[in-house]
Amino acid sequence: MNYTIVFHTQSGAIKFDSKMRKLSIPCSLQPVPRKLSSSCGICAKLIFGENPETLMEPEIQRIYKDCSNNQYELLYDNE
Repeated sequence: MNYTIVFHTQSGAIKFDSKMRKLSIPCSLQPVPRKLSSSCGICAKLIFGENPETLMEPEIQRIYKDCSNNQYELLYDNE
């Protein structure tokens, strides 16, 4: 599955990316799609075969499942 993860802060996104590299999980940092958030401006896109909530960090704001046609399904909200 493809997921988009939105963070409270840019430093949280960078720390998450580092963790994913250590776990050999494909991840890339990108600008957050405007329809999802205007908070910190950076999101992580990743491909993960398990429940993405197992990757939870305090800095994660929301986790979305990427759907077709540039649509997103909210899976987790840490507001």
